[in-house]
Amino acid sequence: AAMAGGRSKKKKWAKGKVKEKLANMVMFDKATYDKMMKEIPKAKLITPAVVSERLKVNGSVARQAIRHLEEKGLIQVVGEKSAKMLIYTRKIGGDE
Repeated sequence: AAMAGGRSKKKKWAKGKVKEKLANMVMFDKATYDKMMKEIPKAKLITPAVVSERLKVNGSVARQAIRHLEEKGLIQVVGEKSAKMLIYTRKIGGDE
C-alpha cells in the first residue's frame, strides 16, 4: 500500500556509513602511562570509553587502567560497583 501501485520509483539502498578504524594501542608505553596518571584522575567522568578515547588505547587496556587508578586511590566509583558499567569520578577531597 505504501508503494502506491509501483508508480513511485523503487527505493534505493542507503549507502551504509563506514565507521573509521581506530588504530588504538594495545599496551601502555611510558608516555601514555604518565599521561594517564596525570589526566584521567582530573576528569569528572571516567569510563572505559572516555579513557580509550583520550589516550587512544583499546577498551580492555582502558579497563585495566581504571582498575589500576582505583587501587592507587586516585578515582572513586559512582553508584553500585558493577562489572558491566565501570563508572568512576575523580576523588573529591576526603571521603564522600
